[in-house]
Amino acid sequence: MERTISFMNGEGSIGHNTRSFIAKNVDANRTKDNIILINEDIKQVYHKLFDKALDEYNAKQKRKDRQIKNYYEKIKRSKQEKLFYEVIVQIGNKDDTGVSSYSAEIATQILKDYVELFQFRNPQLYVFGAYIHMDEETPHLHLDFVPWVSGSERGLETRTSLKGALAGRGFASEGKVNTEWQQWSENEKEDIASIMERYGIGWHKKGTHNKHLSVLDYKKQERAKEVAALEAELEDVQVVLDLKEERADALDKEIRRKQTEFKWEQEKARKKIDDMLTENRELETEGQILQLKNSRLQNEYYEAVEKLTDKKNEIEVAEKEADKWRKVSDIAKQETEYTQFELAEAERLKKELLEVVDGDSYLKEQVIELRYQNHVLKEENKTLKDKLEKAYEFMKQFVIGGINLLEKFMDWIGEKVRDVGRGR
Repeated sequence: MERTISFMNGEGSIGHNTRSFIAKNVDANRTKDNIILINEDIKQVYHKLFDKALDEYNAKQKRKDRQIKNYYEKIKRSKQEKLFYEVIVQIGNKDDTGVSSYSAEIATQILKDYVELFQFRNPQLYVFGAYIHMDEETPHLHLDFVPWVSGSERGLETRTSLKGALAGRGFASEGKVNTEWQQWSENEKEDIASIMERYGIGWHKKGTHNKHLSVLDYKKQERAKEVAALEAELEDVQVVLDLKEERADALDKEIRRKQTEFKWEQEKARKKIDDMLTENRELETEGQILQLKNSRLQNEYYEAVEKLTDKKNEIEVAEKEADKWRKVSDIAKQETEYTQFELAEAERLKKELLEVVDGDSYLKEQVIELRYQNHVLKEENKTLKDKLEKAYEFMKQFVIGGINLLEKFMDWIGEKVRDVGRGR
């Protein structure tokens, strides 16, 4: 049993390899059968391979503008070097090694063995991605790697370089017809063929050389070899075209998705702007309302202060008038108390005298005189009471703290009477 070997340069779409998006020729129901052998973050790989050399390089630079901040970003922008390279390896075709066939199972195992030995044979091609796709027509391998060399005299001592890495394997370009990549690719096919032999599968090469043919037959065979080579090349080209078509479809799908997301984000941003404008207008209106309220409150405050000042003035006047009448009341109270005392004393004496003067004319005259004096005192007491009544009526006109001046005065009088009762 023989099978062809397809070994071609891939575009290196990590999104396609990991199935971040699904192309038209992919059976999504079988995507779960895909095999991920290696899947590292390429940025971390760059740190692992080049950070030491990068630090040493930057330490030597006297000018900061010559330092390299991020080697990954530098190579990403470079026109001379690529971030990484990819090869697509396929054994057989859809007719003899279609997915779900026994041949496909063997081919898959051969691809696994190839990946396992790849790094050993190619130590300067760091593999960070190895994916076997089982959801297309034929099992095939996407192998992604970063080439590197060390001992460089210019730039980083360790840097990325495909030409240098392949030179380390002994491959040197012989022109466009036989480049390092072509030599290395043929060598890799030989290694794949040796793995296939362990599984009882030969390498089917299109076009063989026979030394014993006639000149005419030899020319015919050489022509056939050329045709076969062209057919093989066309087959490889077709695979690449199919992959490009997949990539184009995926990109179209991704573009449509991004356009949809952009429209949604645009609409979201527009709505947010409208909301902000509405909110701004509302805030402006609220600000105007607050200004009006503030002006009104200021006016009310000034009016209240004015009223309070007037009230304070009224209270001061009332307090002064109250003090005057307190003094009058004190004097009246003292006179009243004295008069009441004299009246009581006169009544007591009158009683005593009446008991003593029984039949004495002189004493009777004295009693009459005392009665007269008592009457006079009563009249004076009545006059004082009238004065107090007038004072009470006057004090009723003034109100302090919700209580009229008379009530405050009566409280004060009561306190004074209590003080007298206590002997103060």
